[in-house]
Amino acid sequence: MSRIGKRPITIPAKVQVAIDGTKVVVKGPKGELSRDLSTAVIVSQEGETLLVNRRDDTRTSRQLHGLSRTLVANMVEGVSQGFQRRLEIQGVGYRAQVQGRNLVLNMGYSHQVQIAPPEGVQFAVENNTNVIVSGFDKELVGNTAAKIRAVRPPEPYKGKGIRYAGEVVRRKAGKTGKSGKK
Repeated sequence: MSRIGKRPITIPAKVQVAIDGTKVVVKGPKGELSRDLSTAVIVSQEGETLLVNRRDDTRTSRQLHGLSRTLVANMVEGVSQGFQRRLEIQGVGYRAQVQGRNLVLNMGYSHQVQIAPPEGVQFAVENNTNVIVSGFDKELVGNTAAKIRAVRPPEPYKGKGIRYAGEVVRRKAGKTGKSGKK
């Protein structure tokens, strides 16, 4: 049995959950999320907890058991507390700022890169070099942070670029000054 799948999900006070067959709708103070789950799992509500069980013991339902439980738990946590990803910008002259809702990045290109947030995602910038992507949908927050990082990923020689907070960039030794040939 899946260790993750059999853990119950506690529902916070201000969150409502509606289950209609395979569709789960979660409403909370931050927003509303819905997801169609596989028919291999059954979601049931018992008081203030949600339980995710599998219909049978086939390989597919065993694979989807823990995944489905995690997806529902992320929905409940997202509408109650929200998620955020932090990005750090390193490099001389590299900076970010928020104009309206858009994120404007100066990353050494001949132009500024503007990124418009999807619905439900907000940008914040601290000290011109720390970008915070926040929202209530974990998947959307992660994908938006990945798109921002893809503008200028960290390079291995000087470490310049956009990286996740806490990400360790493997560095390479550069070339030596003289090659030795004459």
